[in-house]
Amino acid sequence: MKLIREPLDIDFFVDPRPLSAKEKKMISDFIKADKEKRKSNKPTKKGKFSPHRV
Repeated sequence: MKLIREPLDIDFFVDPRPLSAKEKKMISDFIKADKEKRKSNKPTKKGKFSPHRV
């Protein structure tokens, strides 16, 4: 992962604010749906053939 250099003429300020209950629920639901989607798309190892040397 590369580091991003901050331009000299631009200042970045982050003003964190607390999330509302609605926003927390939206984020939580999104994460749950994404995990379920990833779990269902995970390939299984069944059906792969590995040749044996004799």
